[in-house]
Amino acid sequence: MKKDDYSRNVGEKARRKIKAKKKKEESILFGLGTFGIVGWSVAVPAIIGIIIGVWLDSKGNKGYSWTLMLLIAGIIIGCINAWLWISGHSKGEDEENDGEE
Repeated sequence: MKKDDYSRNVGEKARRKIKAKKKKEESILFGLGTFGIVGWSVAVPAIIGIIIGVWLDSKGNKGYSWTLMLLIAGIIIGCINAWLWISGHSKGEDEENDGEE
């Protein structure tokens, strides 16, 4: 049983090495672009939340801060958006790599 697990392990590592060699090199600009997209996908909903919150706060109702609540909501929405974008991008790469084998 141990030899079978060992050979399967070695085979999987070899397949990953071959796949990594076949995969084209991505430039540092691609990484920076991805970093920028993720950053903007969090920042934009947060800023929109702040703008709407300031407007609602200026209309009255001093019981609680709409700005703070909508800022937090915007950050949460932005983080979910970024997570979905990254997971979708990763899933697309996995499907491309499966098709190449």
